Amino acid sequence: MSALLSSLDTPVALLDVPRMQRNIQRMQHRMNELGVRLRPHVKTSKCLPVIQAQIAAGASGVTVSTLKEAEHCSAEGINDVFYAVAIAPGKLDQALKLRRNGCRLSILTDSVVAAQAIVAFGQRHDENFDVWIEIDCDGHRSGLTVDDPSLVEVARTLIEGGMHLRGVMTHAGSSYDLDTPEALQALAEQERRLCVSAAERIRQAGLPCAEVSIGSTPTALSAQSLQGVTEVRAGVYVFFDLVMHNIGVCRADELALSVLTTVIGHQQDKGWIIVDAGWMAMSRDRGTQRQCEDFGYGPGVQRNRRVDRRRAGDGCQSGAWHHHARHRQPGRHYCALPHRQPAAHSAQPRLCYRCAVPGLPRLRCRRCNSHLESLAWLVISN
Repeated sequence: MSALLSSLDTPVALLDVPRMQRNIQRMQHRMNELGVRLRPHVKTSKCLPVIQAQIAAGASGVTVSTLKEAEHCSAEGINDVFYAVAIAPGKLDQALKLRRNGCRLSILTDSVVAAQAIVAFGQRHDENFDVWIEIDCDGHRSGLTVDDPSLVEVARTLIEGGMHLRGVMTHAGSSYDLDTPEALQALAEQERRLCVSAAERIRQAGLPCAEVSIGSTPTALSAQSLQGVTEVRAGVYVFFDLVMHNIGVCRADELALSVLTTVIGHQQDKGWIIVDAGWMAMSRDRGTQRQCEDFGYGPGVQRNRRVDRRRAGDGCQSGAWHHHARHRQPGRHYCALPHRQPAAHSAQPRLCYRCAVPGLPRLRCRRCNSHLESLAWLVISN
């Protein structure tokens, strides 16, 4: 494996396939236990073999964030696609082309005006779009609240205009701000309850609303009951990341993605090394910056698991152009673990790191023989 990694051009993303498969099975198994379909959000990987692995495990359809993603999935025979972004009228023509080419694309709206635009376009082109209504379950982003007077009006506009109302959907994005099981379970129940209530309001008005779609990785893995829900959308679980680790829904040894980089310079007086992985490789997204532990742009580890540093902070990449470390040599390879998923494209903690992840090998510094307490390991590519 060491020889293989040495032969790679850097920077390069490394995927631990067995870990990824375990992550896929974990989420699918939990959704099966709760009696709901899993519709994974594929923006996390944008990678056909990964998506195919999710479908092979039992996923039903996919969620996308762009129509280009929908186009790629459909071209590969994955045709049950939910474009989970409120659609702009200017994109309806592209959505129509996808549907006419065999993609069972469903779209999203959260206002009467947008619903009217969908109806007008659909009627002009004799197309009965499949449409979801977005519900705001936590004030985090867009959508209608469950008691919004326009909720039923949006549903009625779509149905009476000849469109097919698939159902209601929501995303508990505020789950990324939590870090205790109790808070996550409470939000998961809030997400479920409010979205189910929105569907019931529409049904009580005499309108069909068959589906209830919810989801985020933290709430999906924290939900105790999904009564009334028909499907869950989640994406980050396939690789996990340091944000999920800080939230508490995955262990360190479940993170499946890393970036291999090469040391190209060393400024010993500053305690810096320079690597060939800048922000294009690591992403500018500092997802852990406001969490209980900030990992900067990602912790690093020498590829043979022996790391030279004296304290936890020394090995954490704090800038997108340099990597803080001690006594490393140019030409060596290191892995940095992304804290957020873009690397695939490009409160007080409850437990200290050692207590939270007792199974991780504890490395020792070659100089002082002290234990290294930071998150650092090599992700093995299969």
